[in-house]
Amino acid sequence: MSEDTKKTYEMISDVEGKFLVYKGRPLVREGNMICYGSMDDKYILQMMIMTMKEEAGKQVPDKILIQVMNTDKSLPDHERIVKQDMKSGFYEAFELGLIWLERYLAS
Repeated sequence: MSEDTKKTYEMISDVEGKFLVYKGRPLVREGNMICYGSMDDKYILQMMIMTMKEEAGKQVPDKILIQVMNTDKSLPDHERIVKQDMKSGFYEAFELGLIWLERYLAS
């Protein structure tokens, strides 16, 4: 088992409740806020659902604010945002956010 895999399992055991793990990182939604990533990493992806729309009789996210955030809690909130944009649709927002997050984590 790789060190990254061990770290993921340890982190999951520290969180109460059930949540989704996507590509080895937690994906958690509370209300209109979606967070992806580990607070042990330098950056996480945060997405805020700004508006909803009806599609096939169901409410789905429409406008989504995407933010890559520094996890350093000593910084003021406005300084923790390193990149942000607004996108239409969850898929487009999440894909762009994943690309940004991977780039920042690699740097």
